[in-house]
Amino acid sequence: MRITIILLLFGFLPFCSCTSSGGDATADSTASDSGQSAEAPSLSSASRDTLTVPRSYLMGQFEPSEHPDFSPIAIEHADRGGLYLRTDAYEAFKKMYAAAKADGINLVIRSATRNFASQKGIWEAKWTGARKIEGGQDATVAFPDPVVRAKTILKFSSMPGSSRHHWGTDIDLNNFTNEWFESGEGKEIYDWLTTHAAEYGYCQPYTAKGPARPNGYNEERWHWSYMPVSRPLTAQAERELTNEMITGFQGAETATEIGIVENYVLGINPSCRE
Repeated sequence: MRITIILLLFGFLPFCSCTSSGGDATADSTASDSGQSAEAPSLSSASRDTLTVPRSYLMGQFEPSEHPDFSPIAIEHADRGGLYLRTDAYEAFKKMYAAAKADGINLVIRSATRNFASQKGIWEAKWTGARKIEGGQDATVAFPDPVVRAKTILKFSSMPGSSRHHWGTDIDLNNFTNEWFESGEGKEIYDWLTTHAAEYGYCQPYTAKGPARPNGYNEERWHWSYMPVSRPLTAQAERELTNEMITGFQGAETATEIGIVENYVLGINPSCRE
């Protein structure tokens, strides 16, 4: 009883059944995560430095629909069915959604959790040219050099095993082009989010490039992350992930040369790490 009380006080209980940081990246995370609480409290700066999840979770090696910490997103909040999000992140989003609605702003989730298999499908479709990349180009023709091809895809798409969308903390809202958020309804939505999202724990990880964020993906005004969970997971990724772990898909051999962990996983808006 005394141990349980201590864990509750420091916000550890939702993750208490997770394996240690040395867990295998390909292990079945649903077994090690069983019994976790569906709601995580806001995490203090003290707890987020030590909080860990199984590395398999960190790298998306699980099925969200079967994970006890995840909930399906209601069609009221999304553009289609079948999307999942961590329950704590979703509860915070629903509060944000209601507040935005009261201000005449309609937030629509376009993408949420994507596990390793889902991200692999997106990545390899672009890698092989089956899916055209930005500008309607076939990456195999336009960029025969593997590193150049990978960096081009990485402007907007993550390598499997390195995506924040694995964590169930990140959502894409309303539209997938930055230009849409520069005028009209899009600007109203973006202005509301930049003013109010932090009140509900959400932060934009991929802001415009500059001295504060010189590396990583291009700006994504549609991408928002639930910091009470994504912040400690970013810290864990910094401690545990290596470029050599990012493997199991076509083009993975470029991860080390590119520095996928230091430049992309950690190449986020500093405000989302504070």
